[in-house]
Amino acid sequence: MSHEDVLNQSQVQLSTPPTAASAPGTGPAGKHSRLLWFLMIPLALCVLGLFTDELVLPATLQAFSDAPIFARTSGYVAHWYADIGQHVSSGQVLAQIDSPDVDQQLIRARATLNQSQANLTLAGVTTERYHDLIKSNSVAQQEVDQNNQNLASQKAAVVFAAADVKQLEEQQGYEKVTAPFSGVVTARRTDIGDLINAGNSGTGAELFRLSKIDIMRIFVSVPEAYSEQIVTGLHVTVQLTELPNQTFDGQVARNNHAIDPTTRTLLVEVDVLNPGGKLLPGAYGQVHFKLASPTRPLIVPSGSILFQSAGPQVAIVTAKNTVELRKVVIGRDFGNTMEITNGISSRDSVVASPPDYLVNGMPVTVQGHVEVQPPATPKKS
Repeated sequence: MSHEDVLNQSQVQLSTPPTAASAPGTGPAGKHSRLLWFLMIPLALCVLGLFTDELVLPATLQAFSDAPIFARTSGYVAHWYADIGQHVSSGQVLAQIDSPDVDQQLIRARATLNQSQANLTLAGVTTERYHDLIKSNSVAQQEVDQNNQNLASQKAAVVFAAADVKQLEEQQGYEKVTAPFSGVVTARRTDIGDLINAGNSGTGAELFRLSKIDIMRIFVSVPEAYSEQIVTGLHVTVQLTELPNQTFDGQVARNNHAIDPTTRTLLVEVDVLNPGGKLLPGAYGQVHFKLASPTRPLIVPSGSILFQSAGPQVAIVTAKNTVELRKVVIGRDFGNTMEITNGISSRDSVVASPPDYLVNGMPVTVQGHVEVQPPATPKKS
């Protein structure tokens, strides 16, 4: 079918508004010639959409894990062992903090524990002795009960002192700042001699920032029209602007199972293996989704898109033969044509270059004839 046949088969008769009824050329022949200026062609939208066999969306790369490293004990930085760009393993020491206050508190807590254990030993011996004496009525029952109570109290004191020692030992262990996972140090914000506040009397300072980059996360906002086709496990390819001749394989890991009412998009997470470290957090890239479903993005003439303060819009012919403006989301720009990823469907009649017609009750005049040219097939890398 030729391009003109598509246009002729898709013409829709509209009622001329009263304001244009007396204008020249409003007879049957004039109407027929003016209708050729329309592109109300749902069939053509479907045909032109076939030139696209994949969905390409922009995205920003993120590290799979990204964590700031804080100190858990207060003191002074004695040494640091990792700098920016260095790869570290989980549990590796990044810095050493001197915390004399914690060290002294631990010494006192251990002494208290030793004293409590000695008191417990004495209370146990005394209690056994009173148990033997009560058999011969050498002591009163009240004294036996008092020693039993003292024994229980000493046991509790030992437990309390042991817990205090354990807590301070853990705080002393935090004098070594370690990496929570394997990754690369992307920031070092401390130096020898810095006073470290663990947050007991204010906000603690970030010492390092660690990123796990052997796997990269990419969050992509997919238009609602394609949401049903984006399933977990779907394989994708990723391209970066700074690496134009390379592609990276990834797959859809998950999505949030909700359409954003503002952007009409689905948030999708794509995971990409990065064993060589070529992909960097914060880099700009493009995600190519291979779509097997027949749903395709729609291609419309560039002249049919109205750029207004509310965003891009197109004029749609309703079932009542009236024209209304509808907001759309623009995809790729092919010059004379543009890709529409959301807002209209192939069933809609798009007015590309109408004469005088009412849009939301206001007369609109667009002169000139716009021809639809199919976009060039993208080169596959």
